[in-house]
Amino acid sequence: MKWAKVIDHTRCIGCHACTTACKSENDVPLGVTRTYVKYVDVGVFPDVRRAFQVTRCNQCDDAPCVSPCPTSAMYRRPDGIVDFDKSICIGCKACIAACPYDAIFINPDDHAAEKCNFCAHRLDVGLEPACVVVCPTEAILVGDLEDPASKVAQIVRADPVRVRKPEKRTMPKLYYKGAGDATLDPLAARRPDGGLFMWSEQGDGNGGVTSGAPEGWASSQAAALLSYDLPHQAPWGWRVSLYTWTKSIAAGAYVIAVLLAAAGVLPGTSALWRWGAPALAAVFLAITGVLLIADLKHPERFYLIFTRPQWKSWLVRGAFLIAAYGLVLALHLLAGAAGWSALQGGLAVPGLAAAVLTAVYTAFLFGQARARDLWESPWLAPHLALQALVAGAAALVPLAGWLDPALVRPLAVTLAAAGAAHLALVWVEAGGRRETAHARLAVHELTGGRFRGVFSAAIALTVLGVIVAAAVAVTGGAAAPGTLAAVLALAGLLAYEHAYVQAGQAVPLA
Repeated sequence: MKWAKVIDHTRCIGCHACTTACKSENDVPLGVTRTYVKYVDVGVFPDVRRAFQVTRCNQCDDAPCVSPCPTSAMYRRPDGIVDFDKSICIGCKACIAACPYDAIFINPDDHAAEKCNFCAHRLDVGLEPACVVVCPTEAILVGDLEDPASKVAQIVRADPVRVRKPEKRTMPKLYYKGAGDATLDPLAARRPDGGLFMWSEQGDGNGGVTSGAPEGWASSQAAALLSYDLPHQAPWGWRVSLYTWTKSIAAGAYVIAVLLAAAGVLPGTSALWRWGAPALAAVFLAITGVLLIADLKHPERFYLIFTRPQWKSWLVRGAFLIAAYGLVLALHLLAGAAGWSALQGGLAVPGLAAAVLTAVYTAFLFGQARARDLWESPWLAPHLALQALVAGAAALVPLAGWLDPALVRPLAVTLAAAGAAHLALVWVEAGGRRETAHARLAVHELTGGRFRGVFSAAIALTVLGVIVAAAVAVTGGAAAPGTLAAVLALAGLLAYEHAYVQAGQAVPLA
């Protein structure tokens, strides 16, 4: 058996009966919804019609929300329904970031992820979903896709039906009959002026994302106007932006120390090697862990990542990598306190590997967010490694000025070189050709849209940091200007991380 649903838009009258029935049946609180009806006005006066789209979970065969879930709270049943277990949801929002259909939300009452699940509790006892029962025009049908006698199977096999975002290869089992690009493509219709709707107080607000092409963005359906929609917030906020920055410092500080030691620049007797660099890395690694836990909607359940890990999730893999790296740092500090220089040298290779993996695993975590095309970049992993070098060198400069001033100059050289390479990769990421409209719009939001100011500040600060670092390297390595270069570079990196993370979530999905 494989449950599927057909929504016949030649019959839909936009009455919202499905929305209210769903809320009543599943006790969905105000402010969130498992399903809703989007309105788009198509045509030019006087030849105008209103098109509707019933928007909900697409029950994908290759569900992108399942793989990133760290505890298997989001899972796919044998009958094809993608369901959820609220009791083990930690509220990490990885499923929301991954869903290309914007169908998942955090319930404000119980703080767990939720979405349409075909009213599985009703199907299991032989009843139809609540939305099917109340639809006055029989526009919503549910049935077994593998049963030739099922009306759903007959429509899917014989009638022209469409699915949303087939390019994502999720194999959705929600089929639309009679729907066009104006509703199915979230960028096809333009938004009302100012993003506000005449009879709704919903707009794109502060950080919200509403479907429809924004002002200044070329629309594929110039004669289509969005007339009713719901705003949706980006799942990952400032904590995730800050986590990428603190993690870069934590990983980069140790990587830079190991590389300088291997080059013979950082002697094993230096306080920076014995305890300075690993202590700095450990502090920022601890801050990283605190940020990750604080960003959970159920932080008290964070231990489930370790006690019932779902190993396909890069959130799980990242947690174990961070733990392994933390262990190496702890051993390095213990060896330094005990005077075991040989052990510190022996930890360099596994420590370097753990630090690099800690720096780059976020690229694979973001890669599982298949809804966010900006992050689907082959340059993201090497760019994160490069950002760790920038952050590590910058963070070590003031520490070296205190513990070992002779190291300021080589650190400034490293900072200038890594910073210049980082700027080059930013240019590649922001200026390179993007294959999808979603990615191009995300780049537009990053460089010319709502995050333009933060992005411009990031570039300006980083450029200044590279210039000052280069001057320090040339003039002999004075600690004070070295610290200035470090502060500029770190501030620029933080601004870039925030703009990049948020711009990737700024594109409408529904």
